[in-house]
Amino acid sequence: MRSQTNAASMSDPDPLLVARGVIDANAYLTLATADREGRPWASPVQYAHDGYTEFYWISRPYARHSRNLATRPTVAIVIFDSTVAAGEAQAVYIEAEAEQLGDDGHQRAIEVYSRRSEALGAGELTLSDVSAAAPRRRIACIAPPHRRTSSWGPTISG
Repeated sequence: MRSQTNAASMSDPDPLLVARGVIDANAYLTLATADREGRPWASPVQYAHDGYTEFYWISRPYARHSRNLATRPTVAIVIFDSTVAAGEAQAVYIEAEAEQLGDDGHQRAIEVYSRRSEALGAGELTLSDVSAAAPRRRIACIAPPHRRTSSWGPTISG
């Protein structure tokens, strides 16, 4: 078992740089929601971020996590690379409030999401892809009040 150490050492990497690296290197996050009764649900969603402070994903309104967010907007998120060797993973943990963006909030979100989508080879997105006239998709956004990063060991405040 690896020993757990505090991030206070001068040789430890900057936790915020580690978090940015993890966020940039991955395409999916695990979104944890809960329904009205508190039953948890975790969903993988492709994401885009704006300045590491706002995260966007696109979901169908009837998906279980979307229905959960309609009644309980508090979320927990983890972003990590599951392909690394055991014990080598680094992760970003986020607690936040999420909201479904209305048509008026889509313009900036679509620009951010479309850039990321194109970079991942998934093509451009337009407003018509997520507008009220396209009921199968909606953009949700979080602006986390707390960001935490961790490698193997304790959570590091960031």
